Amino acid sequence: MPIKIQSELPAYEELISENIFVMTMDRASTQNIRPIRIAILNLMPTKIETETQLLRLLGNSPLQVDIELMQVASHVHKNTPQEHLTNFYKTFSELKNEYFDGMIITGAPVEKLPFEEVDYWEELCDIMEWSKTHVFSTLHICWGAQAGLYYHYGIPKYEFDEKLSGVYKHKVTEVFHPLMRGFDDRFLIPHSRYTGVHRSDIRKHKELIILASSTLAGAAIIASRDFRRVFILGHAEYDRNTLANEYFRDLKRGLRPEIPYNYFPADDTSALPPITWRSNATLFYTNWLNNVYQETPYKLEDIKNIPVGIYE
Repeated sequence: MPIKIQSELPAYEELISENIFVMTMDRASTQNIRPIRIAILNLMPTKIETETQLLRLLGNSPLQVDIELMQVASHVHKNTPQEHLTNFYKTFSELKNEYFDGMIITGAPVEKLPFEEVDYWEELCDIMEWSKTHVFSTLHICWGAQAGLYYHYGIPKYEFDEKLSGVYKHKVTEVFHPLMRGFDDRFLIPHSRYTGVHRSDIRKHKELIILASSTLAGAAIIASRDFRRVFILGHAEYDRNTLANEYFRDLKRGLRPEIPYNYFPADDTSALPPITWRSNATLFYTNWLNNVYQETPYKLEDIKNIPVGIYE
């Protein structure tokens, strides 16, 4: 599925070099099809890096994906050039009258704060409420998943004694779910977080299904039975060196982090980490896109007529 992005976006040249199918706006305008519309609410401070990671995974199916990058207006973005935000991002106020097949809400490095103390929490709540009537399926990642579970279901997060960092083995618990099509029984996903949710809290909500879980990392992929909300507690989109960069950053800050679990060969931090999760990540995002494509009404504005939380 080629992703339609501006050729000036920093991710464009990198994705082209990796033979990811990207399409310029000019070429896309000549195609007579209805593309899938995906909004990405990017809450990460490393926005350009996160854009590239997500676009890489969204560009691997046979149809056209139109991308809108969204930022919160109630937060000062210190790590991304303002020119980049001005050129490529829109705010919620600019997009709130539009409809999307899918939306991705990324993680954010604010896990230790109570949700209500995050400076853009109120705006994020407005966006998640808006998604009920303007987005068919919303994919929440890491802290974004914890925020979504808290907002929609009142499920709390819990702080760990130590940061959960590494590449963890997971077991598929719902083998016939559309999001798990083609998965092996065991697969790997990176995690990088200080907080998590409890399986027991998720199981109190009959409208939620745990699709994959880890002995060490806990519930990892969760979905509502109507597919309108998907939550992934890990970072399947991470690149080879993302965990390494975070580890060395924390070392420089004097935080004395643990070496990421199951990541560096023989825990040698000078060695090149192997990528052991990308095929799973690609499969997961392709499954999500394909199911969104099959289930979303052809007329996107009809999304507002689909009840949320109704399932068989």
